[in-house]
Amino acid sequence: MAMASFAISIFSLATVAPTCKNYRPFLSQTTYSFKSISIRASSTSLDYSTPSSVNEQKALKPTKTNYWEWKFKDNVIDVYYEEHEHESTGPQKNILMMPTISDVSTVEEWRGVAKDILERSGKLNLRATIVDWPGLGFSSRPKMDYDADVMENFVVDFINEISSSENDLLVFGGGHAATIVVRAAKKGLVKPKAIAAVAPTWAGPLPIVFGRDSSMQTRYGLLRGILRTPGAGWMMYNMLVSNEGAIQSQYKSHVYANPQNVTPAFVQSRYKLTTEKGSRYVPAAFLTGLLDPVNSRDEFLELFSGLEGKTPILVVSTEGSPKRSKAEMEALREARGVSKFVKVAGALLPHEEYPSMVAEELYKFLQENFEVNA
Repeated sequence: MAMASFAISIFSLATVAPTCKNYRPFLSQTTYSFKSISIRASSTSLDYSTPSSVNEQKALKPTKTNYWEWKFKDNVIDVYYEEHEHESTGPQKNILMMPTISDVSTVEEWRGVAKDILERSGKLNLRATIVDWPGLGFSSRPKMDYDADVMENFVVDFINEISSSENDLLVFGGGHAATIVVRAAKKGLVKPKAIAAVAPTWAGPLPIVFGRDSSMQTRYGLLRGILRTPGAGWMMYNMLVSNEGAIQSQYKSHVYANPQNVTPAFVQSRYKLTTEKGSRYVPAAFLTGLLDPVNSRDEFLELFSGLEGKTPILVVSTEGSPKRSKAEMEALREARGVSKFVKVAGALLPHEEYPSMVAEELYKFLQENFEVNA
């Protein structure tokens, strides 16, 4: 998100005449239960003393934090995840929450929602697992050729690692994460009991503004190449992304609906995420469209229609999304395969900015589709 305005400015001046100034970037027959994950001791010091949401809530400490070693091709990636539980004698339901993909993507986005839903669960035995994407958040960040297929493989492998065939698994995802999960489900690679797509997106910051014809793909490749280089890439990334001013500007302009929610402490916490070695690789792919799970709105709608009658899907749109992103969300309002469509306050990260509001809609969806009684 934080690279969008810069990159669009570059394209405006050097390659194209822009049309805008910037990017105001559940039932299947198979059931699941969680099983043990092979983990290693955490090597990252995580600071929970700072509130993770803009609502100045108390720090939301997970029940457990760990790393899972994801082996993909020649890479071993330490993937960070955390569990939040509300233990009860009732039947357990498991929720996997996946953050929106961006240069400041983090499990922290979902902590407020997890806390709120668990507090509403009453006698229900709920567990929420929040996982960081490879190359983002608190996960390790090797230099890889990240694309939508890589991220889909991760989703499939992680779900297969943590689940068996005895209980329920629900998946909540934001932005591109939601669409990647829907794509994997349509292919039959994963079979969640339900999916909640929160502010779902499918086009990266540059493609949604400039399109994806061959000439633009060439330009995207050049920019991506620069960002991945050892010297110039870090310089460009540090100057335009890994600084508090750029992060604050992006959140205030289009990521959050209320600029007052973008506090100095919050900006500092997000800035820290951009300072780790390898931080620029996934954002470079996201910015230039390599993480886009589809190439058009028609393909986007086909993903959802492919799950009609198989998997209940809730779509949570927002009132303050950027114009182009909102248009794609609104296209899902009457789409086949969408069980329920609601709109809440917020922009691109409503689950982080207004966690209680989003949690309420998600919990209603659980009540409507499962035996959930607070």
